[in-house]
Amino acid sequence: MLFSRRQAICAAGAALAAPLAAPYVARANIQISPFTNRAYSKRAIELVQRAVVVDMLAPIKIDFDPSYYTKALSEKETADFRASGINAIHHAVGLGGPNAKEQALSFFAIWGNFVARNSHVFTGVDKFADILRAKKDGKVAVIMGLQNADHFNRPADVKTFYEIGQRCAQLTYNSQNRIGSGSTERVDGGVSDFGVEIIKAMNEVGMLVDVSHSGDRTTLDAIEISPKPIAITHSNCRALIDHPRVKTDEAIKALAAKGGVMGITGVRNFVSKTDPTTIVNYVDHIDHVVKLVGIDHVGVGTDSDLYGYDDTSPEMNKMLRGAYKDSYAFREKIDVDGFDHPLKMFDLTEELLRRKYSDANILAVLGGNFQRLLTATWGG
Repeated sequence: MLFSRRQAICAAGAALAAPLAAPYVARANIQISPFTNRAYSKRAIELVQRAVVVDMLAPIKIDFDPSYYTKALSEKETADFRASGINAIHHAVGLGGPNAKEQALSFFAIWGNFVARNSHVFTGVDKFADILRAKKDGKVAVIMGLQNADHFNRPADVKTFYEIGQRCAQLTYNSQNRIGSGSTERVDGGVSDFGVEIIKAMNEVGMLVDVSHSGDRTTLDAIEISPKPIAITHSNCRALIDHPRVKTDEAIKALAAKGGVMGITGVRNFVSKTDPTTIVNYVDHIDHVVKLVGIDHVGVGTDSDLYGYDDTSPEMNKMLRGAYKDSYAFREKIDVDGFDHPLKMFDLTEELLRRKYSDANILAVLGGNFQRLLTATWGG
């Protein structure tokens, strides 16, 4: 029987929104999207369906052209978001410089309008209850954030941006700012006096503190200074790969001791130094955090949109690579093999099952741990 494109899209959404029909239960593997030949086990599909899946760094689209956000999602993008199993994404980019505040105001206006324009797929986030509501309604909740806090000219700006809708702020983005040092700075002076005031203001309003791109000392300072747990939304483990953008065991232990959570990123040069770099290498970082501090302090922060960096145009890929220092050490590919497509959460779940993670622990990694942290930060 032949199906129209629209019928195929509807079928994809139904496959995730409704319980599996009896004829599918007997099959070893189940295809859940008409746009791919990927198939997954019944158990993996059921776990993703049960989970509140939170990707704590996932821009809606890796596209430097602002006109993208003036348009509606394509039919394929709509179907891919619905089939992805992802319930919430942290949409954030790195901004900085003398006009960072103006840039941030513009970006939040553009993003907010884009989410409203595509309300059949997306919804905004105030409290964690909005993410739970999005899951119930079959939508993707968009957590608004920025990967730099350079737009906070004074502590009072934190409340202003919170009221606009920002729910997470990274203190630094690789380089030095008034708050602290980035991961690729030659010298890390730690969190400044001004940074202490910004962290205090973020705690007061309920904005999540993130140190993913911060230097080693700035990371440790922020964890110590913040009375509330903070996050490393997207980084990996330096014990497995020596790279300035990933975190030391000391930092991971300090984060966990304060109740924080670390999201593991799928950027290839932060995962492994040798090829092939696959989902197996990615989950090695989850394993390391679990062995080091326990299951309660690790989650997912892919640092990618649904399709990955290697799916961008050659011009955009070149522009992106050129924005970073040589110490980033990009290779030919940026994405992790097998973790570079809309159904990546199902591949992650299959690998966790292969490693004998329990259902409860898989649910924690997919989003339960970030649910606990975000609820404590924002309220239920």
